[in-house]
Amino acid sequence: MTSKGAVDTAAAGLVAGTWTIDPAHTEVGFAIRHLMAKVRGAFNDVDGTIVVGETAEASKVSVEIQASSVDTRNEQRDGHLRSAEILDVEKYPVLTFTSTGLRRDGDDYVLDGDLTVTDVTRSVSLAVEFNGTGIDPWGGLRAGFSATTSISRKDYGVDFNIPLPGGDKSLLGDKVEITIEVEAVLQQDEQA
Repeated sequence: MTSKGAVDTAAAGLVAGTWTIDPAHTEVGFAIRHLMAKVRGAFNDVDGTIVVGETAEASKVSVEIQASSVDTRNEQRDGHLRSAEILDVEKYPVLTFTSTGLRRDGDDYVLDGDLTVTDVTRSVSLAVEFNGTGIDPWGGLRAGFSATTSISRKDYGVDFNIPLPGGDKSLLGDKVEITIEVEAVLQQDEQA
């Protein structure tokens, strides 16, 4: 998961092993066009692991997101997002991402994987940036990552919309921009 050409994870300060995503320091954000501007939100309950291999390409990621944790800073909108018209959180409480591979793209890395929203799973590719490692105040080794991608909400069966007067525009755009900031901690039994 390194960037700028480093293939050996140890050379980048990233220790091979299992890293636990720290939900208090991780954000899965999104933005979608609403009328003429973008509305932003995030999922506040994220859990997962990153298994770093001896090389970046051997690494794996698994993430679960509680769909009901969606937060756009508007209670009415959040309620609609949780409803059967959009995420249907009662029927599909968890969104998941499972990596299928990590590959180089020039000097950068792309994390490929399967994203499941409601009952639909599609392949997605995330541009990944490795932000470095450091020791926290409690002696834990932490690593930071940023990732971005965009998806079509209609590809996941989320096609709710309201047509606007004039016939050629709708209330919501189809493209959902996703931005991810992750801080992960190397599991204690794997620290040197």
